[in-house]
Amino acid sequence: MTTTAPRAPQPPPGSAPDAPDRPAASAPAGVAASLKPRLRGWIHAGTAPLALAACIVLTALAPSAALRWASAVYLTCSLLLFANSGVYHIGNGHWSARVTSVLRRIDHANIYLLIAGTYTPLSVALLPGPTAALVLGVVWAGAAMGTATNLLWMSAPRWFTAGLYVALGWVAIWFLPQFWRSGGPAIVWLLVAGGLIYTLGAVVYARKAPDPSPRWFGFHEVFHVCTVAAWACQCVACYLAIL
Repeated sequence: MTTTAPRAPQPPPGSAPDAPDRPAASAPAGVAASLKPRLRGWIHAGTAPLALAACIVLTALAPSAALRWASAVYLTCSLLLFANSGVYHIGNGHWSARVTSVLRRIDHANIYLLIAGTYTPLSVALLPGPTAALVLGVVWAGAAMGTATNLLWMSAPRWFTAGLYVALGWVAIWFLPQFWRSGGPAIVWLLVAGGLIYTLGAVVYARKAPDPSPRWFGFHEVFHVCTVAAWACQCVACYLAIL
């Protein structure tokens, strides 16, 4: 007589087998760490149409062809920075990897272009021809080098890229006496205030601090506020210099 070993109980028909044991996921912490602040990109997106309007007025009121061209360069660089930054940061996580990479490279390169673009109307308006050519040659060469660095070395440390931004931005310090003589103290103080605010923003960007509200308004939003405030100071300086 043969005996049959008892069979393990089978699940009822149509039911799913037990899933293998898996470690409990710490989803809340992981998800919270990966979420960008809700205001990411909106500060620059909101500034883009304001910058466009301000620069169109400046270009239209410029009293000479040279100043109109210089103002148009400033307009283009300002709009590129704020519009692309808004599109990139708001849409980040929705674009394809390729589109995200392209927008990120443009976003970082635009900082150099805005610095050079800001120097353009100021130099044309306030400096003698040879000096203006020297300043613009230096800042646009620096902008080209910074752009190339961002295109070829996107993994560069934050302290390195922030240092490049600051170094290029403070080229004007050597020409402040001439700006003072040609344009007056208000222009110089606005340029210095803008430079200091840009520098503060670069420090925040490099340190990733302060980070007041990671869910809504993080360190990157502090950096964006600094760029808008600094741009506003120097936009007023451009108005005073040209008009």
